[in-house]
Parts: sequence; structure tokens; C-alpha cells
Amino acid sequence: MILHTSLTLGALVLAATMGPCGGEDIVADHIGSYGINVYQSYGPSGQFTHEFDGDEQFYVDLERKETVFWLPELSKIGRFDPQFALRNIAILKYNLDIMIKRSNSTAATNEVPEVTVFSKSPVMLGQPNTLICLVDNIFPPVINITWLSNGHSVTEGVSETSFLSKSDHSFLKISYLTFLPSADKIYDCKVEHWGLDKPLLKHWEPQIPAPMSEMTETMVCAVGLSIGLVGIVVGTVFIIQGLRSGGTSRHQGPL
Repeated sequence: MILHTSLTLGALVLAATMGPCGGEDIVADHIGSYGINVYQSYGPSGQFTHEFDGDEQFYVDLERKETVFWLPELSKIGRFDPQFALRNIAILKYNLDIMIKRSNSTAATNEVPEVTVFSKSPVMLGQPNTLICLVDNIFPPVINITWLSNGHSVTEGVSETSFLSKSDHSFLKISYLTFLPSADKIYDCKVEHWGLDKPLLKHWEPQIPAPMSEMTETMVCAVGLSIGLVGIVVGTVFIIQGLRSGGTSRHQGPL
């Protein structure tokens, strides 16, 4: 069973407009808020993140008890005491225990996640790229995302985001794999979740144009040569006509 909370930290108001009755409607241009603050009995595990304008700024590593900024530069201009997150998670755990008892240990409903795999940029063989596995409609936020290359587990070059909240109270998560595209390598994003009867494999392989056959190459060359010859002939005809026309006009004049 999951207890999920989202608390508004505050808003920096930078703009105001007049309301229809002469009053002012305050418009917040920037909003900072606690993102996903979640504790769940499975594990047990939890997550504490902070967002600014919908983008995650930092999260608290609950095991190491330290704040981790996504951009190192942010740590130079601000700090966050991880003890606040630990206290908040403790409160969630306490409330969750109460709700479990009141609901007679009714489990959360499992949703079926949706998985999409795509490359960060157009694929070129031998050019470094990144595969992105986007897992949407996650609930509860307990999931295992792994990568396979030709059926074998891949661990190097793998990273993933925290759970990202959605307005419908479900979650999404993104896993990344840096790789070197090769014609003989195919990849799968493997997703395990309680909403699935069995692990889901989302397949991806580079789309490489099929090589031309010798006959096709010969035909292309022949067509190109024919077009070139036709162009030469047509051009020669126009030049001859131009010369004749010029010669005729030079001989014309008053008697």
C-alpha cells in the first residue's frame, strides 16, 4: 500500500494582472514545490525530491542521508538539510501504518505501465548515441528497469531518473543507455512491475537501409548516364539553333 503526498513549498510572484472586478489576480511565474515525497511498505522504501517549475532540482539519498543536486552548480548557490526529508519520510511512514490498519491491509491497485523506447538523436553507425526507455502510467511506484543487448544484461552506461509525478497521481520513470550503434547489436528495455503478468521487453534495433544489389546499382548508373547523354544532346541542339538564328539576323538589313 502506498501513501503519496505533494506539498507546495511556495511561489515567487513576479507578475500581477487586473481582475474583472478591479481586483488583482496574482499570477505566479515560478513555483518551487516538494515533488514526490513517498513512503511505501514494500522494501521499505521512499523518495524525496524537490521541483522548480516542474523540473526536478534535487533529491535526498535516504540511505546516505545526503542531498544530491542534478546540476552541481546549484549546490554552490543553495543547500538543503537532508534531515528535513528524513523527518518527512518518518511522518509518512507513521501515517501509512495508520491507514493500513484502518483499511484492513487493503493493497494498492496495480496499473499496467506503458513503455516506449527511442534514440536521443538520429542513429548513425559508429556514432555514440543514447537510448531512452520511457515508462509511463506507473502505480504503485515500485518498478525494475534493465537493459539487454542481444539478450545479455547491460550495466555500463545506464542511468535513470527518480519517479516523476503526474497530475493523475501516477508516475513515470526514464532509463538511459549510452551505446555505440552497430549493425549486429539489438537492444531491449526490460520492465518488471506488479501490473504486468510477466516482464515486458520493448525491442529496439537500428533502422539501416538495405544495401543495393549489383543489378540495382547498374540500373541506377545506366539511368544516370542516359540522362546525362540526353542533356548533352539537347544542349547541343539549342546551341546550333542559337548560332543559326544569330547568323540569320546578322545578314538581314536595309536593301
